[in-house]
Amino acid sequence: MRPLFAVGLVFAGCCSNVIFLELLVRKHPGCGNIVTFAQFLFIAVEGFLFEANLGRKQPAIPIRYYAVMVTMFFTVSVVNNYALNLNIAMPLHMIFRSGSLIANMILGIIILKKRYSIFKYASIALVSVGIFICTSMSAKQVTSQSSLSENEGFQAFTWWLLGIGALTFALLMSARMGIFQETLYKQFGKHSKEALFYNHALPLPGFIFLASDIYDHAALFNKSEPFHCVALAGHLVCLHWDAHVHRGVEQPGDHKKPASEGGQEELRPAWETRVWLSQMFLVPSSGTTE
Repeated sequence: MRPLFAVGLVFAGCCSNVIFLELLVRKHPGCGNIVTFAQFLFIAVEGFLFEANLGRKQPAIPIRYYAVMVTMFFTVSVVNNYALNLNIAMPLHMIFRSGSLIANMILGIIILKKRYSIFKYASIALVSVGIFICTSMSAKQVTSQSSLSENEGFQAFTWWLLGIGALTFALLMSARMGIFQETLYKQFGKHSKEALFYNHALPLPGFIFLASDIYDHAALFNKSEPFHCVALAGHLVCLHWDAHVHRGVEQPGDHKKPASEGGQEELRPAWETRVWLSQMFLVPSSGTTE
């Protein structure tokens, strides 16, 4: 895949995905679990048909390794989406998740004993300052809502703190999953589409524990305007498109190349830049300055 075309798909997929997700969250603020389930089911079905060849294709990486990766991936996905239920606004949610660079560097230093240039440390410091400013402004907005009493304001701020804690946990878990995936790619080769399928298919039984919440929101979706069902379908299509770009940026013959040398690392600046581009669409539509 040509780099410019891949970067274009990243921007188009991510920005469209965020717009559709914002439309859903504004109408049904607690829809995180059903959106996560729909994401996993949609990508798992597509992968079962076209990647696993209806179950006839044997995985190149043993299932036991995928089980570990899937546990981390499922946890990250559920926690990230559930944070939207904890007074976390969508713009803050996006900007906070751009802190993956920080989490990757911290765990890279601790686990992989990596060392980085002064330029990279300075870049991470600037990103950290931006996230800190956005988070502090969000905290002020939560505590200064005039429609809330003092007790209600304290409760809202407490839920917001829990949301920030959830996002921080998800960031660190995601970075740890990336390191684990990198070691697998070094050992077994890079099989991005296979990993995409198993990471979404194996966790599906785990949604049994969220069945009640998923059912309740499915009923709400059925009662809502058809436009919101279209928004959910648009979100899934854009997410699937974006996921294939993230996982599938590899050229023929690069299957033995470590993940840190593959296309994903080359596209990392684009993944982070699209956060700020998405704000251009998201902030005006959400009516917030977070």
